[in-house]
Amino acid sequence: MQTLHQRFQVEFNYSIFFTQGLFSPQNTTLSDFLRAYGEFGFKRKALFVVDDGLIDHYPDLVDDITNYFAPLADAVQLVPSILVITGGEACKNDPSLFERIVQAVDTAGIDRHSFVIAVGGGAMLDLVGYAAAVSHRGVKHIRIPTTVLSQNDSGVGVKNGINYHGKKNFLGSFAPPVAVFNDSDFLKSLDDRDWRAGMSEAIKVALIKDRSFFEWMEQNADALAQRDQATMDYLIHRCAEMHVEHIRSGDPFEFGSSRPLDFGHWAAHKLEYLTNFSIRHGEAVAIGIALDSVYSVKVGLLSEEGLNRILNLMNRLGFELYHPALSENDKELLRAGLHEFQEHLGGRLTIMLLQELGKGVEVHEMDAELIAESVDYLETYNSSLV
Repeated sequence: MQTLHQRFQVEFNYSIFFTQGLFSPQNTTLSDFLRAYGEFGFKRKALFVVDDGLIDHYPDLVDDITNYFAPLADAVQLVPSILVITGGEACKNDPSLFERIVQAVDTAGIDRHSFVIAVGGGAMLDLVGYAAAVSHRGVKHIRIPTTVLSQNDSGVGVKNGINYHGKKNFLGSFAPPVAVFNDSDFLKSLDDRDWRAGMSEAIKVALIKDRSFFEWMEQNADALAQRDQATMDYLIHRCAEMHVEHIRSGDPFEFGSSRPLDFGHWAAHKLEYLTNFSIRHGEAVAIGIALDSVYSVKVGLLSEEGLNRILNLMNRLGFELYHPALSENDKELLRAGLHEFQEHLGGRLTIMLLQELGKGVEVHEMDAELIAESVDYLETYNSSLV
C-alpha cells in the first residue's frame, strides 16, 4: 500500500488590548470585540472565572461584570454563576480547582464557539487556559491578566498548564487565547511584592534581546520601584511586545530543544518547589537570572561590569538575589533542576546564558562546580547588602 503523507497549517491570530476600567459601562473595548468575533450568527455563552484575591480589592467586581454584559444579551449570554476561585501558584497544585472549572464548563453548556474568560494572575490564567484547552478538545478562552507578570509575559503567550507530581507545568497545552485584555487599573490591587515580581520577566527579555530596554530600566528604576503607573505601563507594553514578537518569529509550540524566553528559569522553577512556593514566580526568576548571569561571567561570556549592572538594577528594584534553599543538600537539589528542565522539553539540554547585555547565547552543558560557585557568589553578595 502506498504511504500517505499529510501536511497542513493552522493560523492563529489574537490581539492584546491595553485599556483602563475594562468593565466600566463607557468602555466598549471588550464588548466591541465580543460583538465582532466570528462568522456565525448565533448567540455565544461566556463563563467567567475570577481570582478571589481581586474580590478583596474590588468587592463589586462580579456585579460590574454582570452589569457590563446586560446590554450584550443579544450577542453573548453571560453564565450567571461567575466562578470565583483561589489564585496564586497554589491553584496550579490543586486538582480540585481544575475539576471545578471543567464541571462549570459542562454544567453551563459551554461549547467550542463560546468563551471561558479568566480574570486573574498568571497562575490562574494557566489553570483556566488548560481547563478550556482540554474541554471539548478546545473551548475558546479570553485572558484578562491582573498582575505585572501576567500582563507583560505569561498572559500574552500561548502556553497553559498545571503542576503535577511535584513538577512545574507537567500537564499543559499550547492553546493561544482569542484575545488578551490588559487593564492597568487592576495593577492598583497589587502589593509591593507582586508589583516588583513581574518586572523580573522584563529584565529577562531585555537582557537577551534589547540592551536599550535594559538601559531604559536602569534610568527608570526609581520610578518603577516607587510604583509610577505611567512608567510601569511602558514597561508592560514593551515587554509584551517583545514577547509576542519572539513567539511569532520563533518556535511558538517548542518543537525544538530551545526556550530562549526561559532565561533564568531552570533554577527558578526548582527554587519555587524548594521553597514550597513561599516565594513568587517572579522573585524566583530574579534569583535565577542573577545565578545564570554570575555563571555567564565564570565561563568567560559576560563581563564583570555587565554583571554588576544587572545585580545593581535588581537591587534598586528591591529584589532579593539569594535564598538559602539554593544551598540545601550541598546544592544538589538545585542542580537536579537542570535535569527536570531538560526533561520537560526533551532533546538536548539547552540553557540561555548572556554574552553581553542584550545578547543571549545558548549552551548545552552546565558545570556543577561552577553552579555551586555561582550560588556562593550570590550568598556573599546578598550578605554584603545587609
